[in-house]
Amino acid sequence: MDYRGFPGVRTAEMIVDVKYQSPGIKEFTIRSATGSTIIINKVFRKLLQAEKEASSTEAQRRTALNSDNYNFTQIGYENAPSGLMYVLAVEPKAKDKFLYQGRIWVDAADFAVARLEAQPAKNPSFWTKNGVIEQVYTKVSQFWLPARNHSISEIRLGGSAELTIHYNDYQILGAEGINNLQIVESAHSTDTASAQR
Repeated sequence: MDYRGFPGVRTAEMIVDVKYQSPGIKEFTIRSATGSTIIINKVFRKLLQAEKEASSTEAQRRTALNSDNYNFTQIGYENAPSGLMYVLAVEPKAKDKFLYQGRIWVDAADFAVARLEAQPAKNPSFWTKNGVIEQVYTKVSQFWLPARNHSISEIRLGGSAELTIHYNDYQILGAEGINNLQIVESAHSTDTASAQR
């Protein structure tokens, strides 16, 4: 993460291994963390904690992309390199920091989300506002998994924060069915924040 603004310039980077076992167990192993301890402790570690919280069975139920939690409106079609995509507007039925409003692209063959562009339904932090999220998924074996997450937020003290997470090196272990899915992902996180005065 590169941060430029009040009170000065800060940089940090963290590389994390993630092990996921269905229905909601996520384990994080930090491989390396360099740079500003403020960013590492106040941004990266909080992101990991939020990821762990969001993976619980109850959180997954409350935030699942389904008609219990969202209203959907089809707004079009798009051709992508992987094939036809349905484009849907999504509107959350509740204000929750893990819900979002915006658009999703659904693969017409697999009926899986391939991309989303959205804003959080509820601001996750007092210090940020007007967040915009773009997440792209890739098909690994028979599963659609995150490939890249990019978000930009305005900072209340001035400037903006830009966060990019790259997911790679997926290993699907012993997948005997969707209920026994284990995924090991290596997430490389690089953030960029800049302030304009």
